[in-house]
Amino acid sequence: MRTVSPGFFATLDVPIIGGRDFNENDGRDDERIIIVSQSVAQRMFPSVDAALNRQLKWTDPVILQFGGISAAPCRIVGVAADIDDENIVPGPVMTVYDPGISGRLFVHTRAEDPVLVPSITRIIRQMSADQPVERAATLDDVRAEVLAPDRLNALVFGGFALVALTIAIVGVAGVLAFSVSARTREFGIRLAIGSAPRHLLARVLGEGAVIAAAGVIAGALGGIALTQFASALFGAIRMPGVLPIAGAATLLVTAAILASLLPAARASRVDVVQALRSE
Repeated sequence: MRTVSPGFFATLDVPIIGGRDFNENDGRDDERIIIVSQSVAQRMFPSVDAALNRQLKWTDPVILQFGGISAAPCRIVGVAADIDDENIVPGPVMTVYDPGISGRLFVHTRAEDPVLVPSITRIIRQMSADQPVERAATLDDVRAEVLAPDRLNALVFGGFALVALTIAIVGVAGVLAFSVSARTREFGIRLAIGSAPRHLLARVLGEGAVIAAAGVIAGALGGIALTQFASALFGAIRMPGVLPIAGAATLLVTAAILASLLPAARASRVDVVQALRSE
């Protein structure tokens, strides 16, 4: 339930998909009128047009007692598109709009300029000296404030992910370097019987890719199992989409292949004579 004044939807570019917007005369007569969001219309009526001029009233005793809402029926005069200004990832919100004066004032300007905030505040105080003005800000300021915790989390987890990726690269490179050192005689024999250096290069790179693929599969299975366990304890946990998972897997495999380049190049440059002499 939100109280808005005429011009609210136009200021925020929220289209009225059925019926009409509020006007200056709404709320002054005995008839109570409301505007509902598209989700309400689709949930409670066959269509958007079917919701117009129908009546809606609150029946929850808790809301009626503590929410300051009347039980009198309200006539639906309009249906507005869904708007979600409380979540970063917007979703359909069932909202009922009541005509009146809310505690927030939206000012729509042609250009969003932070310099206009003090000017608008000064004009409001000139019109009503006893009217307090709190937290005056542009939409960019509000957006930055809302996104600040998520940006901090992204920065922290991104740092941990970078450290984990570095450890993985060093680990793959170290394992393959040890493998190449232990198989120097094998590589020398392969080169002696006619194997091309590029074949050894491709072989070591393939081993690095196999290590990465095995790690990705094991990590994915472990992540799914851990998500199921955490969901049973804390409720539903949203999994990443297919695109982020595919991108992360591709990044890991690519990093492993790049980490394998140095050991693979070393394997392809093995000296045949020295390799055959080694024990």
